[in-house]
Amino acid sequence: LWVQAANSALAGGEFVKARSFIDAALIEGTLKGPEAGEAHLDRARALVAVGDLTKARTDLDAAAKLVPQDPLIWLLSASLARRTGDLDRARTDIAEAARLSPDDASVALEAGNIAAMMGNDAAARTAWEAAVKIAPDGPQGKAAAKALEQFGAPAPVTPGPAAPR
Repeated sequence: LWVQAANSALAGGEFVKARSFIDAALIEGTLKGPEAGEAHLDRARALVAVGDLTKARTDLDAAAKLVPQDPLIWLLSASLARRTGDLDRARTDIAEAARLSPDDASVALEAGNIAAMMGNDAAARTAWEAAVKIAPDGPQGKAAAKALEQFGAPAPVTPGPAAPR
């Protein structure tokens, strides 16, 4: 019940309330294994939203230990690592997210962001192009397309009239 209340609070932008609900759920001790991992993930989301990145890191690490097969955990961990300047961790975590969810536009977008911060323009371009291909009309695809503008957009190939023989 506490986790459901927390997710409702997260959806409503009430991050402090969500954190309190998740704290209550974890303190009860009834959440085990993957359920506890997902609760740590949700609390990390709330903590990032209120700016407590250190505690968010602790929760993401706990979530990764409990639910290592959840690509969202690795994606958010990579994003947090990028935001805090730990680019080696970001690269490692986004690689795991991509292994678990290779067709996820969010993962491709973040992989591009990390590669760009590391100065690897070729990898950034490849990842952003993948995000556009996966979700051309979605927010991730649109963000990736915007990021690709820095490389100069290639001219679209349009067939012209046939040349006379």
